[in-house]
Amino acid sequence: MTDGRGRGASPSSRQLGALRRAKDLLDRAYAEPIVVDDLARAAGCSRFHFSRSFARVYGQTPGRTLTRRRIERAQELLRAANLSVTEVCMAVGFSSLGSFSSRFKALTGQSPSEYRAAAVRGGGPPPIPGCFVLMWAGPAPDARPAIPPGRRRALLEKRRPPPRATVLVEPLAEDTP
Repeated sequence: MTDGRGRGASPSSRQLGALRRAKDLLDRAYAEPIVVDDLARAAGCSRFHFSRSFARVYGQTPGRTLTRRRIERAQELLRAANLSVTEVCMAVGFSSLGSFSSRFKALTGQSPSEYRAAAVRGGGPPPIPGCFVLMWAGPAPDARPAIPPGRRRALLEKRRPPPRATVLVEPLAEDTP
């Protein structure tokens, strides 16, 4: 069976397994700076083929899936942890509070602050102290990083500002008579 363009309508079980590995990576590394190339590498295909296949199988692009996962995790933290909205934003992998807030409102219908206020009004478990959440938010000691260390280092160096140039100025020689 084809999809009208000569392509198979349903991926093989091998392709589904590869896409599942990539989605698992996305779910596991949602707070890290992850790009489509990393996910495509996990699935063993080009980023273009990966993006098309992922959207066909899961009904949304990898980027939208990542954003949705980050917002779901942010909802959990806003309900259960005593962290500021900015701390939640950074903990789930967003680098901009404005982007986080607009995506959160688009997906939930409420701003992060409104969502937290509604959760407090509704009762629920007492908030976990933020220091405790941040202390335990790291990976388990024996866990492998989702993104290879070399790739992580390259991503982090892109975020660092360039080093400041050091200008050495020699003192002017005074004119002596």
